[in-house]
Amino acid sequence: MLKNLQVDEAKVSEIAERVGKLLVQKGWTLATAESCTGGLIGHCVTNISGSSEFYLGSVISYANAVKEQLLGIPPTLLKEQGAVNHQVALGMAKGVRELLHTDVGIGVTGIAGPTGGTPEKPVGTVFIAISTPEGEEAHHYVWSKDRVGNKYLSAQAALTLLEDRLRR
Repeated sequence: MLKNLQVDEAKVSEIAERVGKLLVQKGWTLATAESCTGGLIGHCVTNISGSSEFYLGSVISYANAVKEQLLGIPPTLLKEQGAVNHQVALGMAKGVRELLHTDVGIGVTGIAGPTGGTPEKPVGTVFIAISTPEGEEAHHYVWSKDRVGNKYLSAQAALTLLEDRLRR
């Protein structure tokens, strides 16, 4: 479903607005832990007037030390598997949710490019996780855009996943 997304900043804003309304309807709050997106999800959410009603904040955990110290990602996991995988994304989502005392946490980790890829994890590899009172889920994507395009596709995918989760 989300594999064929196109970079569309207006679309990301529309999704963020719908997510905001759904969070308010549920009475839930949101926090984000972003690595490869560098705060883009938080930026899109805070472009919405009234977002302070549901959005509490973000941790831009670009460095592994921040993932460890603020979000509670085990150093052994980062050493053995790297920062780009399902477990780290889930840990980021849960960690930011606990740190900021929110109902929902989003975690995003990946390789935006153009450097940093490997044969096992090429440029564009992204893991997105959502943690809510109703459960957790993580998804893997491989985008094929430039750095900014990969960041926008990741933000769009994260917000779309959250919208789908909130509608269940």
